[in-house]
Amino acid sequence: MVSSSDFKVCVVGLGYIGLPTAAVIARTGVSVLGIDVSEQVVDTVNSGKVHIEEVDLDGLVSGVVARGSLRASTQIEPADVFVIAVPTPFKAGHQPDIGYVLKAATTIAAVLKQGDVVILESTSPVGTTEQVRDLLAELRPDLRMPGLTRELADVSIAYCPERVLPGRILVELIDNDRVIGGITPRCARKALSFYRRFVRGACVTTSARAAEMTKLTENAFRDVNIAFANELSLVADQMGVDVWEVIRLANRHPRVNILSPGPGVGGHCIAVDPWFLVAQAPEQTPLIRTAREVNDGKCDYAIARATALIEAHPGLPVACLGLAFKANIDDFRESPALKVALALARRFGERVRIVEPYAKALPAVFAGTGAKLIDLDEAIESCPVMVVLVDHELFKSVPLDERARKFVYDTRGIWPDQPTAVMAPVDLRLAS
Repeated sequence: MVSSSDFKVCVVGLGYIGLPTAAVIARTGVSVLGIDVSEQVVDTVNSGKVHIEEVDLDGLVSGVVARGSLRASTQIEPADVFVIAVPTPFKAGHQPDIGYVLKAATTIAAVLKQGDVVILESTSPVGTTEQVRDLLAELRPDLRMPGLTRELADVSIAYCPERVLPGRILVELIDNDRVIGGITPRCARKALSFYRRFVRGACVTTSARAAEMTKLTENAFRDVNIAFANELSLVADQMGVDVWEVIRLANRHPRVNILSPGPGVGGHCIAVDPWFLVAQAPEQTPLIRTAREVNDGKCDYAIARATALIEAHPGLPVACLGLAFKANIDDFRESPALKVALALARRFGERVRIVEPYAKALPAVFAGTGAKLIDLDEAIESCPVMVVLVDHELFKSVPLDERARKFVYDTRGIWPDQPTAVMAPVDLRLAS
C-alpha cells in the first residue's frame, strides 16, 4: 500500500457527505483535495471553516486544513483515488437525474491515469456506475476500462454508497458497515483497500449493481415503514383516537415496531431514492410507489389540518415550530416541515412566525410572505396557536404550564400531555 504521505485522494462535491468524507480521510494523514463548483464553498473550506451544520465537523475541518491535509479547489488535479459525492435529484415525473454524476466523471477523465480508482458514492439508479465507466471509456480511449477488456484494466471503478445519519455523520462514516460494489471483483478489492484506511465497520464486497440496489432498498424500506405510520395516523384521526398512544401500545408486542408518523418525509435520501426504483421498474413497484404517495400526501393533510386550526382562531398569531426535515439538524432538503410552514405563510402572511433554532434567517422562498423568524421564547410569549413540525430537542423541553392554554397541532407527538382535543379529519382542499 502506498504511504499516506504519497497517497492522494480527490473528493468531487463538498456537500453534506463530500465534505465530512474528505475531512475524515484527511485526518488519516492522506493528502485530500476537495472539488466543488461553488467558489464560496471552496473559499470557506480553505479558510478552515464549514458551510454546513454537522456535529464536530467544524473542528475537524479546521484541524486538517491547518495541517495541510485538506484543501479545496474548483479545478481538478491528478490523484490516486477519486470519490464522487454529488447530488442525484429527480427530474419531472420523478425520473432520476444523474447529470451531476456524469459531469463529475467528465471532469475526472481529464486527469485520469493508469492505476487510479474511481468510486461513486452518490445514491444512484442501478447501472449508473456502468454508465460512469462507459463515459470514461469514451473520453479516455487510451485507458483500458474494467468489464470492457479481456486484459488487466488500467482503472478500477466501484460504487460504495454512504449510509450515515445527519448529526452522526463523522461517527458513522467510520463505524458503519460499507457495501462496496465493483465493476469487477478486482475493482471491488481496490476500493476495499481504500476504505480500510479509515473505516472500522465491516466492508463487504459485491457487484456495482447489487451495491446500487442495496442503497435504494435501504431507503425504500424506511419509506414504506414510515408510510404505514403516516397512514395509521390518518385512520386514527378518522376514528378519533390518539395515534401516539396506539403506536406505543402496539409496540409492546414483541414482534411489532411501528415508526413515528409526521408531516411527511424529507431529506435527500428517503424522499427521493425510492422513486429511482419506481422509475426503473414501474410495473414491479406498486407498494414502493404507494408509500411515496402516502408520505407526500401526508404533507398536504398536515397543511389542511393546520389551516383548519388557524382559521378556527382568526387574527391570532401562529408559531410554526421547525423547518428542518428531521430533528436537531439544519438540513431543509425536501423538508415537509418547510413545505407546511411555507404554505401557511403564503396563506396567512404576517400572522405566521417561524421558530427554527438551526437557521439564522428564513430561506429565500419565504420572501414576500410576511412571515418572520423568531426564537422559541418569543413564540411562547406571543403566539396562542402553535403548529409543531419538527421534534427538535429544544421544542420538547417546553413544559406543559407554558403551553397549556395554547391551541396546538402537533404533527410529531412531542407533547403527549397537551390538553388540545384530537381534531376531526379536514377537507384536503384546504391544503391548496
